Amino acid sequence: MKGIILAGGMGSRLHPLTAVTNKHLLPAYDKPVIYYPIEKMKEAGITDIMIITGPEYTHHFVKLLDNGNQLGVNLQYAVQTSPDGIADAMRLAEPFVRGEKVCVILGDNIFDDSLAPAVKKFAKMKGAMIFLKEHPEAKDYGVVDFDKKGKIIDIDEKPIKPKTNWCATGIYMYDKDVFEVVKKLKPSARGEYEITDVNRAYLEKGKLDYYKLKGEWFDCGNFYWLLAAQLHIARKHHGFNR
Repeated sequence: MKGIILAGGMGSRLHPLTAVTNKHLLPAYDKPVIYYPIEKMKEAGITDIMIITGPEYTHHFVKLLDNGNQLGVNLQYAVQTSPDGIADAMRLAEPFVRGEKVCVILGDNIFDDSLAPAVKKFAKMKGAMIFLKEHPEAKDYGVVDFDKKGKIIDIDEKPIKPKTNWCATGIYMYDKDVFEVVKKLKPSARGEYEITDVNRAYLEKGKLDYYKLKGEWFDCGNFYWLLAAQLHIARKHHGFNR
């Protein structure tokens, strides 16, 4: 399985910090944010990883991470020249993935769970797997609804009135068909190619599975959740008790 870490975006909710660098390079306690998804992939045996980012700060990633050897992984880079959405960025990785299954993580996601059990399960599957977490602000994400048997029946992107508190986190696994799915997408109302539409396409084919995260999960795209992640890391891994 190959890995893709999506590290683009303007980081406007973290301005003025993001006026000088990419949000994924900001500190989460004692490491840059992007170290965490890289380490999770490595822990699960995914060591060939492509980082996709925008043109403004690509050199910052290369200076920090180089080829990934110091972290025990093999890194390649691709540049998304226009911010046209997560699914659009994935197109750039097709030559890198070369028909293998792929794990995709949004680079500002920090989470406790190991990916290893899900990787092992997905190795025997076709289709897609999304990772879910109950969240108090589910309306800001893709919200998943289930039938009585626990099967996903709908994914609603940023609903005003969520049917559940289960949201799709920024962690996904796809089979080799994902790039054909992406090629058929049309831009959303906001002019972007949405990852939720990729997941819906798999859902419509009956090929969408899910994995519920048990530990903490943080989307570090704003100051509150970045701070929450920092405090969690400090307490869980560094004995910080204040």
